Amino acid sequence: MDGRLDAAAWAAAPWSDPFIDIEGDAKPRPRFRTRMKMLWDDEFFYIAAEMEEPHVWATLTRHDAVIFHDNDFEVFLDPNGDTLEYYELEINALNTTWDLFLPKPYRFGGKAQNSWEIPGMRTAVHVDGTLNDPRDTDRGWSVEMALPWKALAQYAHRPAPPRDGDEWRINFSRVEWEHQVVDGRYRKVAGKPEDNWVWSPQGVVNMHIPEKWGYVRFSNEPRQ
Repeated sequence: MDGRLDAAAWAAAPWSDPFIDIEGDAKPRPRFRTRMKMLWDDEFFYIAAEMEEPHVWATLTRHDAVIFHDNDFEVFLDPNGDTLEYYELEINALNTTWDLFLPKPYRFGGKAQNSWEIPGMRTAVHVDGTLNDPRDTDRGWSVEMALPWKALAQYAHRPAPPRDGDEWRINFSRVEWEHQVVDGRYRKVAGKPEDNWVWSPQGVVNMHIPEKWGYVRFSNEPRQ
């Protein structure tokens, strides 16, 4: 895995529609395109994402840091769709990850379990341009993930790997901060909230409403 998404298997997989604002179509169209694709086999659930970005930057290097303080890409997964016991994974352009488990959404008193890990997870990031260099214009960055079914099975309450035709609830998010260049370095614009661009809109600025996530259907047949 190198994050480049140029393998034959990825080339055959269809892209999602471009992400939209987390609140839906009533909000402005995102400034930069984000899209994803998915594959699976008996060992892993594979996720790829491509993000247009003229200035790729990241600062966080410690695993399980709060990655959305940087620009990031996020995955939310609720295997049995009951809105409880779901997984979250965040990654930045430095390939720093934060994996966590929530027994229930925050609004119902849920508390993130940062100690939960995805053993055997593989991730890679490719930057199409330069990282943390404001002197030039970049094209974007891409992410490749392989999530082991063995780890996802812990709170799935259903077969993992899935059976042909099974559906799991899932969503994807991209956090994007407006920035300025100060003394040759990127700096977030103070007091400016982040943008949240998603695959399945939530209607509010809150990813932790699993009943508003989309679905992925696992099929043994190639998509036409």
